Amino acid sequence: MRTLVLTLLFVFALGLHCEAQRISKNALGVRIGDDDGFNSLGAEISYQLSILESNRLEFDLGIRGEKDVYDAFKLVGLFQWVMPLDNSFHWYVGAGGGVANVDYKGFGSDTFVLLAGGIGIEYNFKIPLLLSLDARPEFGLGDDSYGDGFDFDLGLGIRYQF
Repeated sequence: MRTLVLTLLFVFALGLHCEAQRISKNALGVRIGDDDGFNSLGAEISYQLSILESNRLEFDLGIRGEKDVYDAFKLVGLFQWVMPLDNSFHWYVGAGGGVANVDYKGFGSDTFVLLAGGIGIEYNFKIPLLLSLDARPEFGLGDDSYGDGFDFDLGLGIRYQF
């Protein structure tokens, strides 16, 4: 009987340990980044949705601007593969695309699509908080997209997991 109880406790503890390595079903927060394409520091509303045990979708909506210079928005979606490094520490890589619009005050506007990749690291706290640091290269496909068509976006993500 004692062996059975110890075995059940061991299996239960192992199950808790494995649960800590899973990614959350949902995460909502902000991603603060340096977006060279819009030449400004800005924030994006960020949502992550787990679709498989180690895969998720991430959607980011950023609105940026500079008074009397431009207004811009960007919507990006990425499919990500998440791999554990430690119990609560993960790294991830992803690919996707999006759409953006830049309205240059007095000079017209440009709407374009973009291709995006991403690589980053994240830490899942014991409380429902997720911190991440990532790099997201983006290639704009349009006449004046990002000026030269390429942007290297670095971001810090702070998300609530549920």
